[in-house]
Amino acid sequence: MQLFDFNKDYILEDDRVILRPLTTNDVENLLYFSQQEPTLWQYSMQQADSEEKLNKYIATALENRNNQTEYPFIVYDKQLERYAGSTRFYDIQLQHQTMQLGYTWYGKDFQGTGLNKHCKFLLLQFAFDELQMKRVEFRADNNNAKSIAAMKSIGCTVEGVLRQHVALPNGGRRDSIILSILKEEWNHHVKENLSKKL
Repeated sequence: MQLFDFNKDYILEDDRVILRPLTTNDVENLLYFSQQEPTLWQYSMQQADSEEKLNKYIATALENRNNQTEYPFIVYDKQLERYAGSTRFYDIQLQHQTMQLGYTWYGKDFQGTGLNKHCKFLLLQFAFDELQMKRVEFRADNNNAKSIAAMKSIGCTVEGVLRQHVALPNGGRRDSIILSILKEEWNHHVKENLSKKL
């Protein structure tokens, strides 16, 4: 099995999108979304709706990369020639060949454009074909219908809901829906079906 090198700068790219490792300098590339699109953070467990919070958001992601539990990317839309958002692998458990894919958000101009499918294809191809992962898991707020629909559209299977799973930043508790794709599902139909949608 090829091990994941957290110190390596992986760049994933196709004709539509570039995913490169997130850096501290990316605050300026993402600041517009932080300040001008507050609804992006409605369902986020880590709020980034100010410059201060965005700096903390990125610092935490990079700290977790150093701790070898996460690997965050910034997303660049080649079609619009603009930075679009961010995504990451997290809860990376190499010994079990599993990881989660999430913390995904895009600015309003990039939502519903097909960009997400390109990103997910590159990330899943990397996880399953390069890293030989056996399972990639997705989680979302069970009230986040748009996010759940997007995950189902790429081929995720719903596994269930963790009730009152985590405390919300602004009070209350979140029910988290769990979805996943297994390596055999990726090989059998998900990869082909998703590639046809690009």
